[in-house]
Amino acid sequence: MIRNLTCVLLSSIVVGCAVGPDFKRPASPDAGGYVAGSLPDKTTSAPGIGGSEQTFAPGAQIPAQWWTLFHSEDLNRLIELSLKDSPTVAAAQASLRQAQETLIAERDSLLWPAATANAGATRQRLSPEVEGIPASIASQTLLTVYNASVNVSYAPDVFGVARRQIEGVRAARDVQRNELQASYLTLTANIVTTAVHEALLRGQLEATRDMVDADEKELTLTQRQLQIGAVARSVMLALETQVKQTRATIPPLELALAQSRHRLAVLCGRLPNSTGLPQFTLASFQLPPQLPVSLSSDLVHQRPDILVAEAQLHQASAAVGVATANMYPQLSITASYGFESLTTGTLFNNAARVWSVGGSLLQPLFLGGQLSAQRRAAVAAYDSSAAQYRETVLQAFEDVADTLRALELDATALAAQADAESAARENLDLSTRQFEIGAISHLGLLDAQRSYALARISLIAAQAARFSDTAALFQAMGGGWWNATTAAATAANAPRNE
Repeated sequence: MIRNLTCVLLSSIVVGCAVGPDFKRPASPDAGGYVAGSLPDKTTSAPGIGGSEQTFAPGAQIPAQWWTLFHSEDLNRLIELSLKDSPTVAAAQASLRQAQETLIAERDSLLWPAATANAGATRQRLSPEVEGIPASIASQTLLTVYNASVNVSYAPDVFGVARRQIEGVRAARDVQRNELQASYLTLTANIVTTAVHEALLRGQLEATRDMVDADEKELTLTQRQLQIGAVARSVMLALETQVKQTRATIPPLELALAQSRHRLAVLCGRLPNSTGLPQFTLASFQLPPQLPVSLSSDLVHQRPDILVAEAQLHQASAAVGVATANMYPQLSITASYGFESLTTGTLFNNAARVWSVGGSLLQPLFLGGQLSAQRRAAVAAYDSSAAQYRETVLQAFEDVADTLRALELDATALAAQADAESAARENLDLSTRQFEIGAISHLGLLDAQRSYALARISLIAAQAARFSDTAALFQAMGGGWWNATTAAATAANAPRNE
């Protein structure tokens, strides 16, 4: 009998068609590039930190551990620590595991027959009136019924509703996989840019303190000269005002620096008061000499946010298939085989065998337009996902275009700022010598000092911009996760249990 039931179930598996749209991966935009016009082959160079020229390399591969190109061992160790301890990454990894197990559960529940074993005993009294038993023997109608059976149920996926449901859950799993890649990319990019920002603040704070020290020395000298009548009081007051104004800029810089340190600690999964984190200066980094620029046709297959949007679009497409398949007949088959007896001793006798086989076909006829409305809603959701996908692609291309232009113009700006700082320093040296021989007044020297200090602070900002925008380019290109070779870099690539 088991053989017969098995044959019945296997013969009921119909190779049906999956109704609804078959998902097709969106084509790459035919952009031909990222910016209007063309990029130079290489950037302008400038003397000093962050001034080396960089060559644009269209089509070159981005290493998975792109941050190592800045040649900072402290930065490398910090990112390695963050990838192990970041709660953001841990949450994304757990979400991926959850999505993977949900896919396995959904697939197994929809594609395979469900079989359950049941055993039980029932004590019951029959109704003499219903059973036609004389009242005189009613006391003999107390029975104990023992049963043991195996029940099998199966819903053949004739029109593909189960396959579309599984397709949607698989797309949801892919969303989480790409979200994990995005969390890796965002975390590493945030650490690099935060470290560069710390270096910027540290440099500007040092320059500002040097400026205050110089101004205070000048103020002390001017106060002495005022006492002997060598300068007017207005000169001393002007210098004193400058000292106080410059000193007032220090606390905001110190606050911003402390906040950057706190941010680095939290990004690494530590409390803000953690000690032992490295301190960064602009001298801690080197500019990567080569800037890989992915082909525009490859960008949509590399950026995690685009891949997330694509998986969400796939999920919406599968939902349209489910809504369409629900409008077609649904077939289900059930079978049961077992034994039923009044005593345990005869439970498994041949005469105690019971079995049943049944099937049902459900065809929706009239549900008040519910199924049609559900399908239209699914189509609208798909159209919304398609628009969001297109918006994500456009935003990605905008990010790359902005970063490429920033890298080109940042280099030009740094060269100009380096020239301005050099001229301001030369002017300060000349003004100092002229002041010493009485050729210029205190106000002239004051202006030269102020100009040099501002030029120095602006130069530090221009140097930091080149490092930050270089990191932004690697992030805009997707971070090179597809070139991962080490265990740390491939942690996001969970096994595919299809």
